Amino acid sequence: MKHVYLVRHAKSSWADPDLKDHDRPLNGRGRSDAPRMAARLKKEGVKIDGILTSSAKRARQTAQSFAEAYGLGKDHVLKEKKLYHAGPKTIERCIQQLPDDWSTVLVFGHNPGYTEAANALKNDDYIGNVPTCGIVGSKADTKKWSKWKLTEAKRTLFYSPKDAK
Repeated sequence: MKHVYLVRHAKSSWADPDLKDHDRPLNGRGRSDAPRMAARLKKEGVKIDGILTSSAKRARQTAQSFAEAYGLGKDHVLKEKKLYHAGPKTIERCIQQLPDDWSTVLVFGHNPGYTEAANALKNDDYIGNVPTCGIVGSKADTKKWSKWKLTEAKRTLFYSPKDAK
């Protein structure tokens, strides 16, 4: 069984209009939501083997909060440039490249791709929007990441920072 938790980056700052989109950091709310959502996932008993994150600064900072909460070192955090504003097919291909000895991963990225990916998972409920720092969990009955597919994985949870307050 393989478990994927899609995590949209936490709220980012627009304070510096000269920054490239890729380089925007988290704002105050983002810096508080990320560790709070990491703690929530950990409290639910979710154990993770690794993290895959977009190369964008806000996604990396969100992933770092989760890595710290789980005590994961740099060798368990992978950066992938292709996840920056990726659509569902690219997200799927990135996940398919993960090490098979990892069973449960957190994958950090961006909308609109994350909402589209969440709705591609098997589930009857439509998600209108995965909010910043929202988490969508899924599981698939496979032993190899190369066989993992969005449309064959079942959505198991959907957490929003507003739910956790």
